[in-house]
Amino acid sequence: MNAPVETRKHGAITVVTLDRMDVRNAVDADTARRLYDAFVAFDADPHARVAVFHGAHGHFCAGWDLQAGARMAQQLQQGADPFAALNFSGADYAAGAPGPAGPMGPSRLLLSKPVIAAISGAAVAGGMELALWCDMRVMDADAYFGVFCRRFGVPLIDGGTVRLPRLIGMGHAMDLILTGRKVEATEALQMGLCNRVVPTGEALAAAVALAGQLAGFPQDTMLADRASAYAQWDLGLPQALQQEWERGRACIATGLEGAARFAAGAGRHGKF
Repeated sequence: MNAPVETRKHGAITVVTLDRMDVRNAVDADTARRLYDAFVAFDADPHARVAVFHGAHGHFCAGWDLQAGARMAQQLQQGADPFAALNFSGADYAAGAPGPAGPMGPSRLLLSKPVIAAISGAAVAGGMELALWCDMRVMDADAYFGVFCRRFGVPLIDGGTVRLPRLIGMGHAMDLILTGRKVEATEALQMGLCNRVVPTGEALAAAVALAGQLAGFPQDTMLADRASAYAQWDLGLPQALQQEWERGRACIATGLEGAARFAAGAGRHGKF
């Protein structure tokens, strides 16, 4: 039997695979812990630059394992506290981890390096929240999103109500959150919910190729700009501009070297 989470390294690229075929890669407490540990390890690996997150067997993730949820409901009826499985105690956090664990695993981590989701089939409910946690999303043409947990009264508690409005705006977010409707790849691209749509079966390869592109850039500058983009949400405009400058000025020497390469003829007309 395959482990529910597998990590493979391809040079500077780390591929994290969710593999629970019988439940369309739905996540239970053990799988959440394994996902959390996999991404903490990626962030701590000095040789890893970009991660690709995908699901095996044709689906990204069907959300929280509702069979596990049914067992939690029984525990609640018996007077037990079933919610301990949704949040790990502070003692369980990896030393120096970039944030706490969420019910779906890594959804509350603030990593220092980018993660790209390669989405096939269903990315719904908590699975959609995991995709939103990633920096970019590459979708197969027949893949889809949806707050499918709306049907069962299961709340979004892995960042969905926070990241979705920030990513696609309040109007689109309210449509998806309130109706729970299916959002196919073409519409997802139009509303900014994903970044790329590729032919069915090619999302993983396309995400790995995109990861290779990001891994080839000067890392200090790219990561400083990424960190600034995330940090600005919590700041007023003057403070946001100041923190952008503070992060960026450490990379000016790299930028000047790049300018010298451009002056010498490299990278003209947008060529990489």
